[in-house]
Amino acid sequence: MFSKVILVLEIIGYTVAFLVKEARYALRATVVRQQARWFGATAATERKRNIVIVGASFAGYHVARIIGRSLPPGSEYQCVVVEPSSHFRFTWVLPRFCVVKGHEQKAFIPYGGYIRGAPEGVVRWITGRVARVTAGSVKLDGDEGAELPYDFLVIATGSYVRQGLPSRVNDDDRNAGMSRMRAMQDAIESANSVVVVGGGAAGVEMATDVADLYPTKRVTLVHSKEAVMHRFGNPLREAAQEALDKLGVHVILDDRVVKEDAGAVTLRSGRTIGCDYLVNCAGQAPASDIVSSLSPTIISPTGHIRVRDTLQVADDGLTNVYACGDVAETEAPNPNARAAMRQACVVADNILEATQGRKARHKYRANWGDGVIKLTLGLHRSVIYIGDGIRHLLFRSKEKEITLMAAMSWSRMGQKPYEDPYVDGSPKPPFVEPSGKGP
Repeated sequence: MFSKVILVLEIIGYTVAFLVKEARYALRATVVRQQARWFGATAATERKRNIVIVGASFAGYHVARIIGRSLPPGSEYQCVVVEPSSHFRFTWVLPRFCVVKGHEQKAFIPYGGYIRGAPEGVVRWITGRVARVTAGSVKLDGDEGAELPYDFLVIATGSYVRQGLPSRVNDDDRNAGMSRMRAMQDAIESANSVVVVGGGAAGVEMATDVADLYPTKRVTLVHSKEAVMHRFGNPLREAAQEALDKLGVHVILDDRVVKEDAGAVTLRSGRTIGCDYLVNCAGQAPASDIVSSLSPTIISPTGHIRVRDTLQVADDGLTNVYACGDVAETEAPNPNARAAMRQACVVADNILEATQGRKARHKYRANWGDGVIKLTLGLHRSVIYIGDGIRHLLFRSKEKEITLMAAMSWSRMGQKPYEDPYVDGSPKPPFVEPSGKGP
């Protein structure tokens, strides 16, 4: 009992530290905003030095928020964000919305609200994709792609899944992404047997949602490890397995799908399973390809970008290049939004120091608190797992909202749930420009 009390106190301390840091950023943003009102801000055309951020998911978007709202109004630096997607994707709800119909639009949050409050001209947003990175510039994709010089570069490209949904959308356009989600919903609804590959969080959530919504379907989960949720402690493993069993999901461990035919899949063991529809929740990999030519030595065997504890890339000649989020090789126990945003704080603080001529001094230290996870186990139940490698806590709860934390995420990103003014041909936010064109 005493050990659990210690664990609770530690997680409270972790949370308080995060909230204090956020309060400090908010206060600084208020001061900068007031200074801009009183004394004006440097026009965008006069900001000749670029802080380029490639990718605007949890890590990159948070870096842009901190830097954009912290740079002094008279600074010569401009924060340039290059992001191919039309909307921010709240990936945690994707498995749920690939099963349950009528909510897929809630996974796509309009960009802009999260950096609201930055002085005019500080943030430049380019909707496009980076084709190549050199020591000093990034080249945008396309025949007329512009070349952006940078003083500082942040690689926050995250991870990708070749198969796409339910873990990643794999389409830059919000409406096209929604169409893919609806196609998966329809395929699951019409199938008599569904096979889910992968026993991590996405696979467990997908399998339990399908089994809960369609109890007459045969749902099978195939996982190559000895237990589902194998990267976590026994309490979470057992809770996940128990929920799968209660919902009638057939779980096959220590095996993998090696062949898919019409109406069936074949496993490595030689076993054949009936399958009308297969959902692949495995195969997530870091999206580091664009920096492979910049410095091949910074790419690890797993494809992650090697970084120092300051989150500068591990190359002495590239001290102005940083990486954070899923693409960076850190010791984060469970790469997720929480870890990505803590890393974003380190990157933003170090770059802000560097714009003042000071060396990077802020360091990322992996904390077991980054590994806290909430796992849904069907449409109406979930568990929260807290573990520091020695002690474990598991909280069971009922889910009141089928949309999970979607509304809260919209609010957190500065948007009113679920109002999207930038769809159906409406104009993009004023700070957005197409790839390859200037402001």
